[in-house]
Amino acid sequence: MSVRSQLYIVRPRATGQVVRAARLLGPSVDSSLGMKMLPSMLSMIAGTVDVISFLGLGGLFAAHITGNLILIAAHIVSGTGVSRVHLLSVPVFIAVLGVTRLLVAGLEATGHASLRPLLLLQLLLLTGFLAFGVAVGPSVSENGVITILAGMLGVSAMAVQNAMVVMSLKDSPSTAVMTTNITRFVMDVGEVLLGNDRDKVAEASRRARHTFPAIIGFAGGAGLGAACFVAAGLWSLMLPTTLALLAFAISLAAGNDDQRHA
Repeated sequence: MSVRSQLYIVRPRATGQVVRAARLLGPSVDSSLGMKMLPSMLSMIAGTVDVISFLGLGGLFAAHITGNLILIAAHIVSGTGVSRVHLLSVPVFIAVLGVTRLLVAGLEATGHASLRPLLLLQLLLLTGFLAFGVAVGPSVSENGVITILAGMLGVSAMAVQNAMVVMSLKDSPSTAVMTTNITRFVMDVGEVLLGNDRDKVAEASRRARHTFPAIIGFAGGAGLGAACFVAAGLWSLMLPTTLALLAFAISLAAGNDDQRHA
């Protein structure tokens, strides 16, 4: 039983303390719920960014770096030429992953949790992505400087998110690679339905409940992002930017213990 619960139960007649305990307990419950929703929200961000960058920046996958590798290989083999925005996406993604790892090491060395700073960094990168994306306008030049800058800011934001999930969110499913999540989910559902070992079934059930919201978040984000792009073009990048702002706000509302929530 938590200290807050004990405070409420042991001294029920102390009205002032009961009120203070309720006030303390309430935000804890709210922030915990918000942190549980965070992987789904990050998945939605990745889904919106990926579909909007693909539709608006000449087929660039900002969140799905595997897709860019396939496009690069296909264009090289077919001799059709590779745009700079695709060529740069892979090394930029890797470089930002490395920088993010260094940043996390620095934060940990000074005793600071990494989730909140990484959410803020992602928000700033997505804000820049929005600004340069809007500057690109309806006429996209795949090798234009503004297009490249916009694309690399989007790729960088997704690199930060991928690193964040690994480094700052314990036991979180991937928020950008749905192939792995769907495979894991189907295997876990199969274990629940067909397995005989109670411990394995229980673990599979827990993982499935943890993975499914991320899958739904990404799919929903992709659909919503596509609809917004049709209606507003690259202004639709306001959607993932707003979601990133909400994710950062959730981290601010959460306590230090919640920042490492699984």
